[in-house]
Amino acid sequence: MKKIILLLSSLMLSACAQQPPSAESCLCNDPPIYDPKPPAEHQPTYDREAIGKLYAYLAQHVKKQWGDDEYLEAGKHRYVKYIDGYRTRAHIDFETGKIYVSTIDQHQPMEKLQKAVVQTLLMPADPKDAELFTDKDVILTGKPFLLGQVVDQDGKPIEWQWRANRFADYLISNKLQQKPIKRGKAYYVEIDMVKDHLSQREYQYAHLIRDAAKRYGLSEDLIYSIIKTESSFNPYAVSHAGAYGLMQVIPKTAGADVFNLVKKKPGIPTKEYLFDPANNIDTGAAYFYILKNRYLRDVKNPTSLHFSMVSAYNGGTGGVLSTFHKDRKQAMVKLNSLKPTQVYDALTTQHPKGEARRYLQKVLYFQKDFNDGKL
Repeated sequence: MKKIILLLSSLMLSACAQQPPSAESCLCNDPPIYDPKPPAEHQPTYDREAIGKLYAYLAQHVKKQWGDDEYLEAGKHRYVKYIDGYRTRAHIDFETGKIYVSTIDQHQPMEKLQKAVVQTLLMPADPKDAELFTDKDVILTGKPFLLGQVVDQDGKPIEWQWRANRFADYLISNKLQQKPIKRGKAYYVEIDMVKDHLSQREYQYAHLIRDAAKRYGLSEDLIYSIIKTESSFNPYAVSHAGAYGLMQVIPKTAGADVFNLVKKKPGIPTKEYLFDPANNIDTGAAYFYILKNRYLRDVKNPTSLHFSMVSAYNGGTGGVLSTFHKDRKQAMVKLNSLKPTQVYDALTTQHPKGEARRYLQKVLYFQKDFNDGKL
């Protein structure tokens, strides 16, 4: 374990030591983290309440059709979309590389299934018009998001409607399955994504990640590993915390900070703004810039700073500091007195949130994979 940490430390020293872009240097004159007024991430927000209402609305309509046991909802690593009065759904599991398209419609099940397969295969790469909490049809426009991640029965990528229709017909004729559920019978087909589906998604956003890393003085491997951890490169990702998109940005916390401190504009980003991959990656990277140059700017060791930034992205700056002391100023003194390996040990064993402890481990593991050419 120590060898891995030391290897990661050497990789991170160069990344964290980069100078931030001069256009944003005004942040360096802002007050340090232990100011009496806590940062925006610690202020009361209503993101959870708003997203909770959407999930509750969805659950009410879906359970009425499918029953409690068959309820499935969209998440960070999972795309779920209902259409046709919530009786037909598409489910993409980005971690296992499986796609399931199902219907419980008893009148025209094959027609409904065929339509849902086509809409899933041709769903747009830009999810700004995503209707994940309603049963509206998917708007098919622009380049398909799954292009290259799924191939038809002839091993061909699916870009056009005629090929999507043809593949849907093939699946229904040759791969149709059914199972009994409490509310009747479900018909479904299962589609395997290609083996390198994750790499295909990563490639879509490589230029955006490269530009954001350069813009905010970050390392590309940091942004890649955060996206893989947060969403498995699923631009449609949503969470019960009220986070959206590839880097799972919460509008009223990280989003508000970026608009206020970096973009110098009022308000907060909308859901549609954050579903746009370019905006999402830019906002997530800009928030790391804020963590580095404002909230955690007093962390002296570059590797300790890197560990603290990653942990704060998930569990908040307050969570990082409370790992070391309940008083913010004393926490910073304690953090700076420790070696990077000791900071890592503390954040992965003593952080008040279990999710944050695991988060830092996972991100650093993916960073190592990236630098070893495995991501």
